[in-house]
Amino acid sequence: MRDQPEQQAPPVQRLRIRYAKRGRLRFTSHRDFSRAFERAVFRARVPMAYSSGFNPHPRISYAGAAPTGSASEAEYLEIGLAQVVDPADIHAELAEALPTGLDVLEVVESPGGSLADRLEASHWRLDIAALPEEAAAAVSTFMATESVLVERMMKKGLREFDCRAAVVSLTSSPREEGASLDLVLRHGVPSVRPDDVLRGLAAVAGLEAGGAPLLTRLAQGPLEDDGSVGDPLAATT
Repeated sequence: MRDQPEQQAPPVQRLRIRYAKRGRLRFTSHRDFSRAFERAVFRARVPMAYSSGFNPHPRISYAGAAPTGSASEAEYLEIGLAQVVDPADIHAELAEALPTGLDVLEVVESPGGSLADRLEASHWRLDIAALPEEAAAAVSTFMATESVLVERMMKKGLREFDCRAAVVSLTSSPREEGASLDLVLRHGVPSVRPDDVLRGLAAVAGLEAGGAPLLTRLAQGPLEDDGSVGDPLAATT
């Protein structure tokens, strides 16, 4: 009979981390980032807690990862530690161990509860090549439409869903070479992404976003009463 694996002690401290994906590193997939982060905690000698079982792994929980190809200033994860440390020290050590473009922005002690449950919405900036007046007209049409159906290939095949229902707010402003869309998306199932909204704008108003729109997540967190996105790492009352 196979010996039972050694049971690992539970974490004595949990830290929540906000990091950014910038520049060319925005094309890093979630799997690529998880591998890079595990190497970073090993190089930085972070005192990780490990799971029990025959194949123990470091206690790292990822939440709300942005789609591959999107830049982000608001990616989050939580780590469990085997000893109590100063979050500022972990911030400095991870910042040195991770490559430029995968940048640690904030490290705080977890107050408990679920980090994923705090990520109710995302605030995005979509830089597109469309003329500002065309973008503004398309946004008005989209927001005035009750339901906008789009399709996306998912794990179980092609699925049609309403991308309009997840849009809390959408506005357009001119920029030097096109238009910039300011978008707040409510998280749900299926998860509506910024590229879904761009397909919706094309469907209802014929808007052409151009070949390579730059999609940047600016914030991710609780959806406030005024439609803004709050800080998931802020203390709750």
